[in-house]
Amino acid sequence: QVHVVESGGGLVQPGGSLRVSCVVWGTPVTLYAVTWYRQGPGKQREWIATITSGGDTNYADSVKGRFTISTDNATNTVNLQMNSLKPEDTAVYYCNHPKSSWGQGTQVTVSS
Repeated sequence: QVHVVESGGGLVQPGGSLRVSCVVWGTPVTLYAVTWYRQGPGKQREWIATITSGGDTNYADSVKGRFTISTDNATNTVNLQMNSLKPEDTAVYYCNHPKSSWGQGTQVTVSS
């Protein structure tokens, strides 16, 4: 059975950086596309980045140029490197795998 576990969230100041990670259990991470979503306070869950099985990446306009999604085959992990963070990036970040239910997410708070 496939499941995902997110980690790496925390409190960071505006302009700072943070990396959140998604460990995929039960299948090689490169077999399927994996997507990161986020849900801010009082907002709907929104798509922010996808990496395909072939390594192609796509980003929402709101994070393009600041966030980078990548895979680490050695640890079966999908990482999301977040730079130049803004208060509006505050949200619970979730990764999604097509063979898994949603994980518990990881909280990212951008505040001074």
